[in-house]
Amino acid sequence: MRVSAKADYAVRAVAELAAAGERAVTAEAVAEAQGIPLQFLQKILHELRRARIVASQRGREGGHRLARPAGQITVADVIRAVEGPLADVRGAPPEDVHYGGNAAALQDVWIALRTNVREVLEGTTIADISAGKLPARVARLASRPDSWVTR
Repeated sequence: MRVSAKADYAVRAVAELAAAGERAVTAEAVAEAQGIPLQFLQKILHELRRARIVASQRGREGGHRLARPAGQITVADVIRAVEGPLADVRGAPPEDVHYGGNAAALQDVWIALRTNVREVLEGTTIADISAGKLPARVARLASRPDSWVTR
């Protein structure tokens, strides 16, 4: 799985908003804190507002905040808001692709991949990330030496 810059920036921005609690934070402050290009972040925040993950308010005390508690927003929610489905094959869900002959089992590989991605991303909330305390299963996976090896 490849995580795009857009998805990475979106999760980082939402984590930054989570750390602010109920206080509204300007896009400029989020961009500065996370090293995200401001214009790109503004587009991402717009998509997160449409998905009802982020709320915004105008005025002197204006800015952005989470639309619901960070413990109710998963990493999967954020990625879906800016990228769409977590896993697809050539633009289609894995259950819609079919292979013949010796490649027939490949569909099951794509479905298993999606399941594992879902387990990690749906099982990790923005509150987990902003608190620096990941779910045990995710922490175990990340701590495995082979997880840190690029192949």
